[in-house]
Amino acid sequence: MKKLINKPEDFVRETMEGIIAAYGDKVKLLDGDYRILLSNYGARDGKVGIVTAGGSGHLPVFLGYVGQGLLDGCTVGNVFASPAASKMADMIRACDRGSGVLVLFGNYGGDKMNFELACETVDMEDDIKTKMVLVKDDVASAPKEEAQRRRGVAGMVYAFKVAGAKAENGGSLEEVAAAAQHALDNIRTMGVALSSCIVPQVGEPTFSIAEDEIEIGMGIHGEPGLEVKKMMAADEVAETLLGKIMEDMPLHAGDEVSVMVNGLGATPLEEQLILYRRVHQMLAGLGVSIYMPHIGEYATSMEMAGVSLTVMKLDGELKGLLGQVAKSPFYTNYNK
Repeated sequence: MKKLINKPEDFVRETMEGIIAAYGDKVKLLDGDYRILLSNYGARDGKVGIVTAGGSGHLPVFLGYVGQGLLDGCTVGNVFASPAASKMADMIRACDRGSGVLVLFGNYGGDKMNFELACETVDMEDDIKTKMVLVKDDVASAPKEEAQRRRGVAGMVYAFKVAGAKAENGGSLEEVAAAAQHALDNIRTMGVALSSCIVPQVGEPTFSIAEDEIEIGMGIHGEPGLEVKKMMAADEVAETLLGKIMEDMPLHAGDEVSVMVNGLGATPLEEQLILYRRVHQMLAGLGVSIYMPHIGEYATSMEMAGVSLTVMKLDGELKGLLGQVAKSPFYTNYNK
């Protein structure tokens, strides 16, 4: 295993120390706790707080979206492992400014169980009102009729952006939660893996894919995908991913969408752009326009090679909230 780390057991702490060393004017730790990152942009009293949580190893998800017009706080566990409920509760308390806190995170069993306990704790002990919205955008993880079982992947970035803008505009807890859910109802993601990743404390690949194979729909922790196929050209990958998304969420002439081509950790930007090129051609051919394309690494899986494609269907409200200015150390949007 070749990784630029020190001790595997120090991976999360030293990552957080690096974030604070680089961006300490923008984000901060809660009382020195390296598991909890808070925004340092100075949100006003009365603003609805927005928090998330999840395992480490996916930067810039989740830590990278703590900032203005985005998340107010994030807590992380070990690589691919949920943080403790007590840490989640501490974060919720720190992000409450009197109007309640939206808990917005991916649909994974450990995260859900611990966040439910954390929300119950702050309700009983601190009288903090919370609302929970789960991200379930991965179309490969369950069929449409069982969409409630789907995993949350890169589409959560769009949900963070929409909810954060709604909160900045003075929305109530109910309104911010509704905006996040409205975005998620119109978001679908499909991914493809070319190689595995290595969890530092494990020291060996999480799964294996032959050199001449590609796995369609594999999850960001190595969860099984839909099928293993022989390696394909970029255009064929784009056609496969967009085709699966459109089977689940049809698009028609006159629709407007935002498209995210997300690198999973080891896929060059050039390759992501080649894939986006074909997605753009296909959508243009259908009469579908693209607003604010996102191409880059937005939700990774350590050094996994591969990409995910996310499509968010827009209406007037979602387009306005997506285009509203936001900034964090890892995400900046000056679409004005």
